[in-house]
Amino acid sequence: MSIKVKIVNDPVYGFIRFPERELMRLIDHPWFQRLRRIKQMGLADLVYPGAVHTRLAHSLGACHLAGKAMDELKAKDICPDKDEYLATRMAALLHDIGHGPYSHSLERSLVGGVSHEALSRLIMQRMNKEMGGLLDKTIQIFDRSYPSMYLHQLVSSQLDVDRMDYLNRDSFYTGVSEGVIGYDRILQMLTVRDNELMVEEKGVHSVEKFIIARRLMYWQVYLHKTVLSSEMLLINILKRAKELVKRGGSLFATPALTYFLHRDLTEKDFHENPEHLNKFCELDDTDVMASIKVWQTCDDKVLSELCKMLILRKLYKVLFSSESLASYLTENKERIKKQYAIADEDLHYFVFTGETSNSTYNINEELIKIETKTGVIKNITEIDDTLVNQTLARAVHKNYICYIQ
Repeated sequence: MSIKVKIVNDPVYGFIRFPERELMRLIDHPWFQRLRRIKQMGLADLVYPGAVHTRLAHSLGACHLAGKAMDELKAKDICPDKDEYLATRMAALLHDIGHGPYSHSLERSLVGGVSHEALSRLIMQRMNKEMGGLLDKTIQIFDRSYPSMYLHQLVSSQLDVDRMDYLNRDSFYTGVSEGVIGYDRILQMLTVRDNELMVEEKGVHSVEKFIIARRLMYWQVYLHKTVLSSEMLLINILKRAKELVKRGGSLFATPALTYFLHRDLTEKDFHENPEHLNKFCELDDTDVMASIKVWQTCDDKVLSELCKMLILRKLYKVLFSSESLASYLTENKERIKKQYAIADEDLHYFVFTGETSNSTYNINEELIKIETKTGVIKNITEIDDTLVNQTLARAVHKNYICYIQ
């Protein structure tokens, strides 16, 4: 049976084409279609109501940008062959396929011992077997083991199509214009030297804008105090649910969610038992939110109250500070304990401290390199008059306290 070539009307890029039949096999796969039911920005729509776009839309966008990037490299006689072109597009398409419900929010709580990158790799390997080796090169590009390193850098680096798409897409759907970047200008300025991806000097200001936009989006959107509050609340809900199940309690949950409430799995477990991955690929945002709606009326006071807070958007209050918040923690513990008659062992669900950080440009990771007009290769922080200096490259850390009023 023939596979149709698809044209998708994307609100960010307009009409984008998927002419490769192999790509359509991946897009139509049930495990990729699951990404329709996982929101790209988790619970950010509680702050920005338009932020309800999906991991699937982001993945299609990253695949589109990967194709545009390689078209630009071809025009400069840096020619990935047809198989490399396809494999890189597929790596960009599948780079997030291992994300679980609510994306990063539950990455370390629902399936505690496994990162989404490790799950993406496992899913690609399973799909590769199913499709007779179609993803051999794709997995090598994803894993950094393919000889043409710049193809991996297109998919995963500090200047990759993943970040280019999510900054533009998240900016579009939140209405936060600070995230808009000149992705097309960056793509046109890409080049390759010594098997490494870099940017021609005349594109340096577009890269600066990209890095600064990322910083602004993190503090204004991704680490917004209400987004942080809702994500911590969701984590605590799942933590409490797992705790109750471990005690022998009975909780309503969808079959897929029930499977993981009863298990604490490691990456080794996923390798040894393929059923874990099958169940994971049945799990999406719907399982979690349907269960939370029901848990509002459960007998456990802590779980019931936490679920009502999320459903009714009565979230934790959040205070950020560069200083210690120990005194605030002590004061609020005493107040909440008396006001709500909460047991000492359960107080950590209603008041707690933590630290969050954002590294705009990490000088300890793979660097963004600039090819100057004289052919000299420099790290972007070494370019004269650049805004991306050592200060901007330094990670910003903030302490926070979450509490109920």
